[in-house]
Amino acid sequence: MMSNITRKTALESRHRALGSDLTQSWNGMPIPQNYATDPYDEVAATRYRAGLIEVTGLNIVNVSGPDATKFLNYLLTTDVSKAAVGDSHISNVVNDAGALIDDVLVYVDGQNTFRISHGGGAFGEALKEYASKYDVKIEPDDDVHILSLQGPVALEVLAPHTPADLAKLGYFKHLKTTLFGRPVSIARGGYSGERGYEVFTSREDAGFIWDSILEAGKAKGVMPVSWTCLDIVRVESGLLFFPFDMPHGDTTPWEVRADWTIDLSKPDFRGKAAVAASKGKERSFITGLEVDSHEAVTPGAKVFAGGKEVGIVTSTTFSQHLGKSLAMAQIAPSHTALGTAVEINDGGKVLNAHVVRMPFYDPLRFRTHPASER
Repeated sequence: MMSNITRKTALESRHRALGSDLTQSWNGMPIPQNYATDPYDEVAATRYRAGLIEVTGLNIVNVSGPDATKFLNYLLTTDVSKAAVGDSHISNVVNDAGALIDDVLVYVDGQNTFRISHGGGAFGEALKEYASKYDVKIEPDDDVHILSLQGPVALEVLAPHTPADLAKLGYFKHLKTTLFGRPVSIARGGYSGERGYEVFTSREDAGFIWDSILEAGKAKGVMPVSWTCLDIVRVESGLLFFPFDMPHGDTTPWEVRADWTIDLSKPDFRGKAAVAASKGKERSFITGLEVDSHEAVTPGAKVFAGGKEVGIVTSTTFSQHLGKSLAMAQIAPSHTALGTAVEINDGGKVLNAHVVRMPFYDPLRFRTHPASER
């Protein structure tokens, strides 16, 4: 995996000091998969206090120019023209056949000025394929570093150190400001199911901002958390990870219950006709399972009902916080009703499971969307 390294984090020495060997990578960047600390202690910090994680492994691309809105509206399933400056929103990218090839987070920085965050899918290739047809400038940003502070004390840790009124920053909103006196962009959101903030800073300032956040949060129990912790909290929170939760290879947005990201009222977007035609023809739906087990199921395990294969497990964790073995799976529509009993064959070991509501943790999303903001 390390042979594919194309980027370096400015925080490498800090991750190594915390016990990471940085032998795993994502999008060409080494990531701290584990620290010396127990991942479940890191989860507890994130759920009850706050955890700080570097997510610079995300790809950031700046898209600007007279045709930027028109260009993105053709590539993405959402209508970016409906978003105001300071908004951010999740969108999807499909191919001509209407199959998912990436998911993205769009930050509207100004008129025809966007910052796009994407993972390991083919959005970058789509940009290159269609850019020549539009008056746009595409600039990958390998300088930016992203530090994500997730947890209930995140606001009180950051707020005293920025002139921005973070308490009034809505969910999926962002702004440019300073933090600890350094220029940053702060976005409210994250991948944990908790109230959190993502700080976009320069490579030059990344170490200073990292150290300053940890120092400011020390008395409140803030700690660095690993990618193993991130995977636990994102599964607990029912948050998907492309392409692991899209096992068909040509999974449609409907099959991951992403109807809310599809704007068929737009005049056109790549794959629109195919996406529209695939609605109602779903082979499976992403579905939550509680498993009768004291450990996590292996992703890729097959799901059966009445001796017939009805699905495949995609993402799993054993949640110490909830005291349950949790799995997300793509399951045939006929077996997705709440309470449906199924069996999982995990390497020959047969485990009983049943369909439950997702997200598993905080199903009404009160942690990220407090009642006072609804």
